[in-house]
Amino acid sequence: MAGPWAGQILADLGAEVIKIERAGVGDDTRRWGPPYLKDEEGNDTAESGYYLSVNRGKKSVEVDIASESGQEVIRELAKTSDILLENFKVGTLERYGLGAEQLRAINPELIYCSITGFGQDGPKAKELAYDFMIQAMGGLMSVTGGPDGEAGAGPQKMGVPIVDIMTGMYSTIAVLAALANRNNGASGEQIDIAMLDVSVAMLANQAMNFLVSGTVPTRKGNKHPNIQPQDVFAVRDGHIVLAVGNDEQFSRFAEAIGSPELAEDPRYATNVERVRNLDTLHPLISERLLADDLAHWIDTFGAKGVPCGPINTVPMVLEEAQVKHREMLRHLPHELSGTVPQVVSPMRFQKAPLEFDHAPPLLGEHTHDILARLGLTPTEA
Repeated sequence: MAGPWAGQILADLGAEVIKIERAGVGDDTRRWGPPYLKDEEGNDTAESGYYLSVNRGKKSVEVDIASESGQEVIRELAKTSDILLENFKVGTLERYGLGAEQLRAINPELIYCSITGFGQDGPKAKELAYDFMIQAMGGLMSVTGGPDGEAGAGPQKMGVPIVDIMTGMYSTIAVLAALANRNNGASGEQIDIAMLDVSVAMLANQAMNFLVSGTVPTRKGNKHPNIQPQDVFAVRDGHIVLAVGNDEQFSRFAEAIGSPELAEDPRYATNVERVRNLDTLHPLISERLLADDLAHWIDTFGAKGVPCGPINTVPMVLEEAQVKHREMLRHLPHELSGTVPQVVSPMRFQKAPLEFDHAPPLLGEHTHDILARLGLTPTEA
């Protein structure tokens, strides 16, 4: 998902993004289903939900890069393109004469971004990688999941391919930085983005906690390692997430649960002490919250300015009043299904609002148009 995610961000921002797909086969993720988009008669199409989540706004061109004519198509595109994103194993495109040095010899202004599991060098550079294994290797799973000794304990991956997504984000930032640098007089650039590097960078406060203390971070379930109380708590009819972020908020929280004395207790008055004394604080909070329903606590904490929220399912998220107001769900015209739903970009620009006009393309939908622009015919791809 990393390369396609980066390309979709650029497409949302207004770039013309040409997706090169294997002739007759296309992107592997087209087949990563079920589920698949339904046509207007309710039958499955060949468009998987996975593929549809990362390819909005692009143009699809079928090319056989193993053929000389296909390689020539890529060279012609590279002559007039600003950015090339590639998500192949190290050395794959070089074998076809389409590596960074080879294409930048044709167009020195080209920004060539390679996205791989482990980077362009190092002992693992040529190995394959997927998000799940990188979440494990990069340490994220060691701090995600229930702590040992609790029911359901053990390492857990995120429910979305978070390393792929963040690798796509870093790739987008990198190519836009290179583009800005080029616009300031520099030439093109070669960018090397590794999923493992991204996963390590994502350790953020957990890595720094270890570096300054020497204590190995462990799985704490939903408990925040540095700020308390932040956790999932049971209420009378379900669960609530509390995200108390400072001492002032904790004072308001203590009032809201009818225990203002907690904010005066030296064991809990400051965040430092709350973290140190969580073993006694947590049961006190749990007992209070079990006394009433979720709606009561949401209203009560909301009135006190205490950050909290329900644990929404995906359908509930899409029905949230704020999410609907922000129009995060749109429906775009689609040739097979009439419309296709899309969760759109969260970026909001006052002077240049994003436009979402083009659904993820069908395989090879734009081959003829793009090749005609290059003065080529489809048989030459």
